[in-house]
Amino acid sequence: MRLLKTQALKPGMRLGKSIFNDRGTILLGEGCEISDTIKRRLLSLDVSFVYVADERTKDIKAESTISHELRRRTVKTIENIFLDVKSKNMQECSFVIEGKTQRISKLLGNITTEIKNSEKLLTLLSDVYIHDDYIFNHSINVTLYTLAIAKEMKMKPKQMEILGLGAILHDVGKMLVPPDILKKPARLSEEEYSMIKQHSEFGFQLLRKIHSVPLLVAHCAYQHHERLDGSGYPRGLYADDIHFFAKIIAVADVFDAVTSNRVYRQAMLPHEALEILYAGSETQFEAKIVEAFRRSVTIYPDGLTVQLNDGRKGVVSSQNAGISDRPVLLIIEENGIELEHTYFCNLKDHNHLLITSCLVDD
Repeated sequence: MRLLKTQALKPGMRLGKSIFNDRGTILLGEGCEISDTIKRRLLSLDVSFVYVADERTKDIKAESTISHELRRRTVKTIENIFLDVKSKNMQECSFVIEGKTQRISKLLGNITTEIKNSEKLLTLLSDVYIHDDYIFNHSINVTLYTLAIAKEMKMKPKQMEILGLGAILHDVGKMLVPPDILKKPARLSEEEYSMIKQHSEFGFQLLRKIHSVPLLVAHCAYQHHERLDGSGYPRGLYADDIHFFAKIIAVADVFDAVTSNRVYRQAMLPHEALEILYAGSETQFEAKIVEAFRRSVTIYPDGLTVQLNDGRKGVVSSQNAGISDRPVLLIIEENGIELEHTYFCNLKDHNHLLITSCLVDD
């Protein structure tokens, strides 16, 4: 299968992998034939990329990092908690979350176990989920990225437990932001953006009152938009004043935000998002966290067509653990000519070869 931009889909193509809603229900099954109507529908639902079946790359499979069922249960739990928070006053909100922390912790334990037991790099582009609310999907994605970093940095189980809880609840304060601002289908005014930024303070005030939640979890919500150079919010903290857990969540948060489709911006591919993190390394983000992130997640997803600096084209077929920017390619074209007999090229063994571009438009 190959990964394509939804905009590049043509009638007659077939889905190489099913498309789900965020409750785990299949909306379009693998093998479904693409029509103009289906393409328009996918675009209207903000689906940026899909996998299509391709005879030359039929043996390439993009596998899920965590099970569909675990993801479904986690998203449902996040949704229930966040919507309850939205309908209550500040004091009642804290009671709502406190009553469900045991359930959250159990789900986090299952997620942590699956991530720890997996020898593969974390990838979230392998599954296409159509979601009703960006925040629910974003919360679980940030949690997965955060725990992948924690695994790479060899954190202790108790640290991972607290960090995971901080990640899954980092945006809970957004439920107290007026919904017409939170879901505005255009760029925010300066005044509206100021209101959005209050979610960090709201989350802190909610979480710090919960006896069953470590205070550090509240600080994760409070500080995940702070930056090393003091340019973040809400307090403009500098480097050592920002807790290390919040620094990790900040990296995961930015990466997921820019690789998600929004009404005002198209989703980036993972390697493009990584460039943003590198650009802010040591000024906004801690360098060792960015490096740990690079080693733990898939930068060039399986099924992605790429071009090398020697002109050859290939499709990413598998990953090399710890060196996500040097995948194994199935070479399909040389000198502008499609190959009758394709072959594999492991970039780990060829340091002179570089990926110069990603081809998702045809």
